[in-house]
Amino acid sequence: TAFTLENAVETAARLIRTGQVQSSSMTQADFKTQVCTHLPTFVDCASKVRVNVTTFTDFSSISVPACLDGPGGASGNLITDTNSSYTTGGASAVVLVSVCYEWVLAGSMPFLKLGHMSNGSALIQAATTFMTEPYN
Repeated sequence: TAFTLENAVETAARLIRTGQVQSSSMTQADFKTQVCTHLPTFVDCASKVRVNVTTFTDFSSISVPACLDGPGGASGNLITDTNSSYTTGGASAVVLVSVCYEWVLAGSMPFLKLGHMSNGSALIQAATTFMTEPYN
């Protein structure tokens, strides 16, 4: 699951890196759909996946947005789509694409806690950082 999430992020992020997202005015929902087309069918993309696209002035100023709504973004529930960021930047921009997936575990064992979210699910994240091509 982690590998396919990483692959989906890399594949969809290429559309931003090459300027295709910017030139086609792709919305946040459209970009999320691009990510979801590369995920397995068992992933509930509509309610369990959040996509953040953030632009920075340089690589040293990058900070990863929180996936969870708890204190410090460290615990709690998955953020909503409306709380996700979506700034694709222009040519030669530094961009971070990060995707959060709430993996609902099949069951629980009393002495083994695999999930760290408030509902017992596990959080899987994948991200890529790049400078967009000078496509203008």
